[in-house]
Parts: sequence; C-alpha cells; structure tokens
Amino acid sequence: MPTELLVLGLLCVVILWALSAARLEKSAITLPMIFTATGFAMSYPIGLLAEDHALREIARVVAEVTLIIVLFADASHFRPKHLAASVFLPLRMLVIGMPLTIGLGTLVAYVIFPTGGWAVALLIAAVLTPTDAALGASVVNSDRLPDRLRQTINVESGLNDGLALPFVLFGAILAGSGGGTGALALDALLQVILGPLAGLAVGWGIARAMNRAQKAGWANEESEAIVFLATAFAAYLLASVIGGNGFIAAFVAGAVFGNTYRYDASFITEFMESQGQLATIGAFVIFGAVLLPVGIAHLSLSAVLLAVLFLTVVRIIPIMLSLLGSHLVLRERLFLGWFGPRGLASILFALLVVEDYDIPFADEIQACVVVTVLLSILAHGISAAPLARMFAQKGGPQRD
Repeated sequence: MPTELLVLGLLCVVILWALSAARLEKSAITLPMIFTATGFAMSYPIGLLAEDHALREIARVVAEVTLIIVLFADASHFRPKHLAASVFLPLRMLVIGMPLTIGLGTLVAYVIFPTGGWAVALLIAAVLTPTDAALGASVVNSDRLPDRLRQTINVESGLNDGLALPFVLFGAILAGSGGGTGALALDALLQVILGPLAGLAVGWGIARAMNRAQKAGWANEESEAIVFLATAFAAYLLASVIGGNGFIAAFVAGAVFGNTYRYDASFITEFMESQGQLATIGAFVIFGAVLLPVGIAHLSLSAVLLAVLFLTVVRIIPIMLSLLGSHLVLRERLFLGWFGPRGLASILFALLVVEDYDIPFADEIQACVVVTVLLSILAHGISAAPLARMFAQKGGPQRD
C-alpha cells in the first residue's frame, strides 16, 4: 500500500501541474522546480521501500531511456542550412564557446578539487557544460525575445549535449579504473568511431524506408511516433552490440534521420511536447529523490564554489569570447552568456558515468553536479521572466 500511495501522490502532482501549466509559464515556478521538490519529498519513503541498489538501477534505466530520446529528438532538428543563415551565433557558441568552456571548467575544477586529478576535473567540466533551455522556458517561448536569440538558445542547448558526449566519455574512461592506458584509449576510440557509424546506418536506413512508405501511402500518422522511438533505440542497441557508444549513436541517428526524411517530421516535436514531457518529469523526480540527497550529504564549500563559478565565470567568459565580432550589443552577449541553464543532460550524464565506470570521488562529483543543477534551477527559473520583460521594455535590441 505505501508504494501505491507514493505513486498516487506523484500522479496528483503531475495532474495539478498539467492543469496549471499555462499559468505557471508566466510565473517563476518551473517544471524542474516542481518535480525536483516532489522527488526530494518522496526520497525518504522511497528509500525505506527500496534497496539502494534497486533504486539506483531504476534511476539508471530512466536516465538511459530519457537521454536516448532527448538526444535523438534534439539532433533531428539540426539543419546545416539553418545554421548557415545565422552561423555567427549558435555555431560560434558550439565550435568556439563550448571547447573553451570545457577547458576553463577543467582548470577551475582542478584548482578547486586538486585531489581528484585532471581526469576527474575534465569529467566534471564535461558533465556541467551542456545547457538545458527548458529551465527557463518562459524566455525561450516568449515572443518578447528577439527571434535570433531564441533560435540560438534552442540550437545550442539542442546540440551541445550530444557534442559533450565524447568529452564525458573520455573523462570517465580516464578517471575510471581497470585496464592499462592503451586499453582505455582503444576503448574510447572504438566507442567514438563505431557509435557514429551505427547511428549513421540506422538513421539513414530507416529514414529512407519511411520515405518509401510515405510515397507508397503505406504509413499513417499514428505509426510515425513509433518509428521515431524505434529508430532512437535501434541506433543505441546496434552501437552497443558492435562496441560503440549508444548515446553518440542516438544523437547521430537523429541528425541523419532529420536530414534524410523528406516529409513533415513534426511528429517528433509533438511527441516531445506531450509524451516526452513524462520522461523529463521522471528525470527531475529522480534528481530530487536519488541525486539530491547524495548531494546534500556530501555538500561542501568547494562544491558550492564550483557550482557558482560554472554558472557564471566558466560559462559567461567563453561565450562572450566566442561572440566577439558578432555585432550583438553587450546586453545580448551577456544574456546568451548567462542563459546557460544546467539541467537534464548534466543529471543524466552524472547518473550514467557513476554507474558505468568505477569513478573515484563519485559522491563528490555527484555533489558538484547536484549543487550546480539545483542553483541553476532556481537562478535561471527565477530570472527567466524578468529577462524576457527586459527585452520587451527595451523595444528590441539595437546594433553596435
């Protein structure tokens, strides 16, 4: 009976959130806030009902499923021709800003936490670099924000989680134990090479098959979302079978699928805005129930300092540098630098690398991630609406 009561309580929160979602979009209360708090409130009774190993295994499964879907869906929206139209914004932030962020983040993490070594510092930086625009949805969805800034935020947050994967993988393998340096390097190389190959084969093959089915009139709208999910998981599983990284495969498959499929692919967006929301809710509930207690238990001044620096200096300086010469006014560059919320990708990466690799200082790493994401949920969620109003009051940005 206690288990049923917990599930019933969670469903009640989900229903209340759904019934008031439109109203909440205009406030400082966000989905991550609500379900992180819900998960934390449930953490103690859940801990009494489930063994720690069983709880973490459930968390791992939810994390994997959510990350596969998110990576595929985000990558499916990637269009090189769209980036070419505004190459000086999202492409600069991804190609210049992101590596600079990981590099500066590695240095900062090593200075604050030197006992972990450079490998752990790289892992922390890679896990904390991807952004999640959903934490400030009122900014991204606001028509008060200039369209080019909205597009830049969406493209960056949609692609940087997949682009961060090789860095996360490399840091985890270096930090993890087992095998010599040569074996670790070969494993990393195979995962990074075979993963994209699996994603390319699956994404291209299924998109071509769907094109033929649509042309022949065999497929219907109800089956499209099923094909989307099947493609994402097929890429992940094929990569795992041949020794590649399944998450990189899912990301590549999404990009290839989105650019090969010749018909309307709005079913992916519709799925993510409806059923996909349940996976996001589950991830933040797990964050509150599983990771947040660990973070609180291992909370330290170093973790708080690192979190503050990653949300400010480590994010803003590289982005500002990457946007030099972009002709954006200072407040636009500062906005893009500040608006780098940490959320879903960091949570899922933290869960997966700790479970998959024998990482030293695993609890301390999780504490750093938890504090950073928690502060981001609060800071970016609260500042989202005022920032949108600021752009509206200015009457639109002006050029230098």
